Amino acid sequence: MPGESAPPRTIGYVGALALVVANMVGTGVFTTLGLQASAVPHALALLALWAIGGLVALAGALCYAELAAALPRSGGEYTYLGYVYHPALGLAAGLVSLTVGFAAPIALAAMALGHYAAALTGLPPATTATVALAAVTLTHAFDTRLGGRVHVAATALKLGLVVVFCLAGLIAPAAVPLDLDPAAGLEAAWSPGFAVALIYVAYAYSGWNAAVYVAEEVRDAERTIPRSLVHGTLMVIGIYLALNLVFLRTVPPERLAGTVEVGALSADWICGPVGGALMSGMLALLLLSTVSAMVWTGPRVLQAAARDLPPLAWLAVRSRGGAPTRAVLAQSGLALVLIASNTFEGVLTYAGFTLSLLTFLTVLGVMVLRRTAPDLPRPYRVWGYPVPPVLFLAVTGLALAYAAPERPLVAVTSLGTVALALAIALRRRPRR
Repeated sequence: MPGESAPPRTIGYVGALALVVANMVGTGVFTTLGLQASAVPHALALLALWAIGGLVALAGALCYAELAAALPRSGGEYTYLGYVYHPALGLAAGLVSLTVGFAAPIALAAMALGHYAAALTGLPPATTATVALAAVTLTHAFDTRLGGRVHVAATALKLGLVVVFCLAGLIAPAAVPLDLDPAAGLEAAWSPGFAVALIYVAYAYSGWNAAVYVAEEVRDAERTIPRSLVHGTLMVIGIYLALNLVFLRTVPPERLAGTVEVGALSADWICGPVGGALMSGMLALLLLSTVSAMVWTGPRVLQAAARDLPPLAWLAVRSRGGAPTRAVLAQSGLALVLIASNTFEGVLTYAGFTLSLLTFLTVLGVMVLRRTAPDLPRPYRVWGYPVPPVLFLAVTGLALAYAAPERPLVAVTSLGTVALALAIALRRRPRR
């Protein structure tokens, strides 16, 4: 049967690297700085926030690299949590990944794309978001090779646009002098708002684990996936620090706080109103690559779970081109529903908090597995163990602990989502 055949291994190092970079560079970095500035109104503290987030993401990437090399099966958290802890927890993670892990970020990226494109097209953001998502879905729904080639080309375009934007922003005169006072920056970093802002940054860096979701389609997965995770994360850390430096020096603080279209404001200052509109259109194209990356990876989680759950077996069927067509269409359909809700900040905070919970459990799983399965073949081991997992767990755990009292409804909703998914999973244990 087509649904039982092994997927073709069409993804090499460049494709896996493009998947990681495109998943990371997108909605978060171009939309969340204004939300962070509302809670942390200090330039040095904001830059430190992105540096800390980068180190945490790198630590997470090193941990996922070990898991991916030891367990080279598609599905990400679904596979890892099910193996390390219990199949039901893996299934719960898969259900959460379908809704919060991919459908919500796809909707957010498409919504942000619509907002940026509106400056050039004049069309309602929701209309542009819907059309863009439909086009990307058709690209990935039927042929993995076609989807992969289009995605690599889109990611190359994205990186080129980011480099041009950063160079223009660093050459342009500063709109305001940056406040780099260390004492004030340290004070801002100790505020509860810094922890909330770190959740936004964690969301912006989410995607550092993207290649693990398509492990069964990667050539020489045990070697390729660790390299793509680590190299992609390092590349994005540099990109993010450069982008945020440009934003902070080209957008006045009073206009920055609470703003979603930070990139558009920066482009207006760098290029003027007409050039700013063109730059906003370029940023919309950049976000198209982000939508593509998540439409490509997300259905692999659903497809992996569907193979183990008879009621969902119809979603595991692949097309002749190797694509999980039904899973792609199901995920994009859910994302379209979220686009129609048009509640950007609420979806963003909820997604960031919930995804942090799942990655926390997965990174903890590296340490658990070192004790419970010491003889498991590990073609790649975490460099500097146990420092990376401890760093990731400490920072992520503190951010969640401090953010929960600041956003109690989000915390309760996120925990409720995981609990509901776990309850469903316990009633329908996957076959392994």
